[in-house]
Amino acid sequence: MLFRTSDIVLICAMVGAAAFTYQVKHQAEDEIGKIRKLETQISLERDSIDVLKADWSVLTQPSRLQRLAGVYENQLNLKPSDPQQFGNISDLPERPLRIEDVLQQDLELLAEGEQLPAQDNIHTGAISQ
Repeated sequence: MLFRTSDIVLICAMVGAAAFTYQVKHQAEDEIGKIRKLETQISLERDSIDVLKADWSVLTQPSRLQRLAGVYENQLNLKPSDPQQFGNISDLPERPLRIEDVLQQDLELLAEGEQLPAQDNIHTGAISQ
């Protein structure tokens, strides 16, 4: 009787393991199918992006834009732009000092035996002034 009970338990364990293995295999195949579908979609999207880039390069060719500007010049009231209408060099802010430049200036002052300034000229923007 004991022998038959252990046989039944082992048979049930084998059937359970086989069912579990079949279930895992089926889920893995479903996931592989999803991955293949996503790879196909990605490939199609990449092809679409390549086509759109080609279209963009055709649409933005300077010769085409120049021709369209000539055709629609009256409707759009287009005029050549004057570089001075945007601004002058003097309108640009001063270029900020680089730390290397400030350190070099400090080293030169120290080499001459002078005192360093109490406050540096570097503004990090962390503190509003």
